[in-house]
Amino acid sequence: MSTRERLRPVARIAKYTFMDDVRQRGFLVMFFILVAIVLLSRGCYQGTYVVNGRPVDTEMVVGTVSKVTFHIIVVGTMLITAMLSMGLLRRDRDDGMQGLILSKPITRCQYMLGKVLGIWFLTSLFMVSLHGAAFLIASVALGVVNPGYLVASLLACSNLLFVVITVLLLTLLMPDMLAVLVVIGVGVIGIVGDGLYSLSQSQTAQMILQQSSQPLPSGRTFWEVIYYAWPKLSGTVRFAASFIDGSFSSTYAYPIINIMLYCLILGFLLLLKFTKQEIL
Repeated sequence: MSTRERLRPVARIAKYTFMDDVRQRGFLVMFFILVAIVLLSRGCYQGTYVVNGRPVDTEMVVGTVSKVTFHIIVVGTMLITAMLSMGLLRRDRDDGMQGLILSKPITRCQYMLGKVLGIWFLTSLFMVSLHGAAFLIASVALGVVNPGYLVASLLACSNLLFVVITVLLLTLLMPDMLAVLVVIGVGVIGIVGDGLYSLSQSQTAQMILQQSSQPLPSGRTFWEVIYYAWPKLSGTVRFAASFIDGSFSSTYAYPIINIMLYCLILGFLLLLKFTKQEIL
């Protein structure tokens, strides 16, 4: 069987998943909420801002508002992705669609790959579209086209892939809502960890940590190893957002690498677990 023939059922399942999820009421509600946020942010680009009696540079205001809007859209889309993913396998199983599809000459790997790609493409298209609208508003307000905004949006899609794979894997091990809460917890812990790490870079904090933490043979403390190994969801968003104001550096691309490695490892575990699931 050729590669094209193997990918054809994957594309059909992805298309079915895309069309099924786009009709979900929760997706439509969140879509209109985020669209409203983008439209309301348009007013922030207009007018004059004064701080301590001095007018603030328009370019700085536009850049700040653009980054805030970018973060809100990414976080909102990640929540939508988690909510859509949590019921994905259950709906197919309860409707008998899962058994029907797998009774045909379609492997479980093709089925799962189609599901992952379908919901990932839907939420990525949703997020990129919202970022595109914000990009147009900012470009008109500033009178300058900043392609870095769209690059940042594409990089942030890696977080959506992580959420899809992780939620699908966890729903095979625990209740759907608990799986979503675990993923939210991973993101919150990552944000707190980033804040504590930034705080620990001060000289006073480093002296305290050196006295209280036993370094590993590599020279890293135990907590530093945990910090670097934890999924860098917030770090990926910050790295992507750095393309908006041009402050990016390839030396800070570790969060993207971290998330993509997690996607590969968790994707393998998802396929391994799903192949052992009983299909009714």
